[in-house]
Amino acid sequence: MTSARKGDIFLNAGDFHFGSGNRRIRTLLGTCVAITIWHPARRLGGMCHFLLPTRRRSESGAGAATGFYADEVMELFAGALAASHTRAMEYVVKLFGGGNMFPCQLQASACRKKACTERLREQCSNIGCRNITAARRLLAANSYAVASEHAGGHGSRQVLFNLGSGDVWVRRGAAMTPVTEAAL
Repeated sequence: MTSARKGDIFLNAGDFHFGSGNRRIRTLLGTCVAITIWHPARRLGGMCHFLLPTRRRSESGAGAATGFYADEVMELFAGALAASHTRAMEYVVKLFGGGNMFPCQLQASACRKKACTERLREQCSNIGCRNITAARRLLAANSYAVASEHAGGHGSRQVLFNLGSGDVWVRRGAAMTPVTEAAL
């Protein structure tokens, strides 16, 4: 069930896919974040893989894909929902990634001596923390309720999302683990 198969869609940083059917979407995350949304009644959904929380004003003409930035990914989801005549509150939403890829550098930083809060994450030098904060803030602002997440911590993750069932698996280390609402 977890190995790659013909027809799987692989998302690189900046990619977005929305659809239905017996398809699976995969991605590999470090500091990046992936969001999955799935409509249980219509059996359709999507996934994004964003790299940064927001596009800086100086990058506005850089020609980067919209999916590279958390704030602009919400526009992609909004377009997909409008085209499918669905609403954000109808979806099961899961959030992944934002791992710290350089834990030795973070050990010396001032934020390691305090409990991590959303306010501290906004100012954190760790891009993974800022990505998680941006995703949570933008999902809430766009009427999405996060059912579960596997975010933060150290290292990379592989994510596999089944569009037909809405099931999501995460691999850290050797085994794929299903992500459920209890994983919050």
